[in-house]
Amino acid sequence: MKNVFKCILTVCLTLISLSPVNAQKKKNMENTALLIIDVQNDYFKGGNMTLTGAEEAGEKARKVLEYFRRNNLPVIHIRHIATNEGATFFLPDTEGAEINSSVKPQKDEKIIVKYYPNSFRETDLLEYLQVKGIKNLVITGMMTDVCVESTTRAAFDFGFRNTIVGDATATRDRELNGQIVKASEVQRSFLAGISALGNLYADIVNTDNFINIK
Repeated sequence: MKNVFKCILTVCLTLISLSPVNAQKKKNMENTALLIIDVQNDYFKGGNMTLTGAEEAGEKARKVLEYFRRNNLPVIHIRHIATNEGATFFLPDTEGAEINSSVKPQKDEKIIVKYYPNSFRETDLLEYLQVKGIKNLVITGMMTDVCVESTTRAAFDFGFRNTIVGDATATRDRELNGQIVKASEVQRSFLAGISALGNLYADIVNTDNFINIK
């Protein structure tokens, strides 16, 4: 009986000691929203603009999304529709322009349609974030060096504190002066640039670290 009482006491003390930690974790996510940028079918296998590692990045984005849902934190889906002349992907009313099933929005989650790389340009994103009192953004999506980067830099200019979940983003090979720059190099370079000068524009984390730390 004495041993049973001792075990119960130990468990209670452990739970009490964890309470400040849990409170701190919750506090760290106050005024924070998740942005999922352009995780759309055309970027995946069979699409009109397939990316390197899209499936893997989509799976990581799904894990981050599940974390936000479990903790009842705001989620915003960004969906690009191409209206510019000569566009070959994300065309209106096509399956390729639909949000991929890996991060399919729920009815209560905000969806913002954009027409430019910067998710703030000619959308209600800034107004929505301000109304919700959001000060910190966790950013995932595609492509790393286009829409993710331009949105992150714009968010910084608007005063938001940004975190990019690096392995929940993806891009593709680029060409410069006739030479191919591999997607992995593009990915590393752009994430390094965004986090330069002491993480000026964004902190870069991976999915597992983000979920475990938060």
